[in-house]
Amino acid sequence: MGDNVVYLDYADGVKRVMNNAKLYVKLLTKFRNDTRLDNLEAALTAGEMETAQTEAHTIKGVAANLSLAELFKQSLELETQIKAKAVDPNQMETLKAVFAATIQEVEKVIAENE
Repeated sequence: MGDNVVYLDYADGVKRVMNNAKLYVKLLTKFRNDTRLDNLEAALTAGEMETAQTEAHTIKGVAANLSLAELFKQSLELETQIKAKAVDPNQMETLKAVFAATIQEVEKVIAENE
């Protein structure tokens, strides 16, 4: 993950909610408190692939809607691997790292808009 990785595109995210910055920050706050990543990891560990696919799909959708570009990309990759029944264990680690970096960016935006 290099310096040119986009974790959060604030301008695009605000545009997606009809230029309502307050709503966008509210949605980011809700996202910050979400536990889907934990649910996804637990499902993968337990071999519950249908649940894992649902969780990956949901993370991907939320990431797309909130303009969380790298999280979208990595959750799409994991969802694709789950569908193909060929999950690379490193992909979950990559997704967790991207999620952590995304949360850092989300925290910055929330702090700047309090």
